Amino acid sequence: MKYVNADVILPDHLIREIQKYVNGGMIYIPKPEDQHKKWGEASGGRKYLQQRNREIRLRFASGISIDQLAAQFCLSCHSIKKIVYSKPEE
Repeated sequence: MKYVNADVILPDHLIREIQKYVNGGMIYIPKPEDQHKKWGEASGGRKYLQQRNREIRLRFASGISIDQLAAQFCLSCHSIKKIVYSKPEE
């Protein structure tokens, strides 16, 4: 997150009002709720895991065992079971 000086972007009257609550400190102003992204959407991590899990389900459906999938994907058997027995996320 980039630091921005309030003097550069805010009008004087708003700076004076904020100084009543925070004087000389730093504050974080969050995005509005409707602009929040789900985990992994910005970095691509969510898409990567969806593709990986789809591949795991396909291989399981073709007959590859849970133990083999765990070894192939470096996951625990418990994690593989959660993936193959849960509803796919799309």
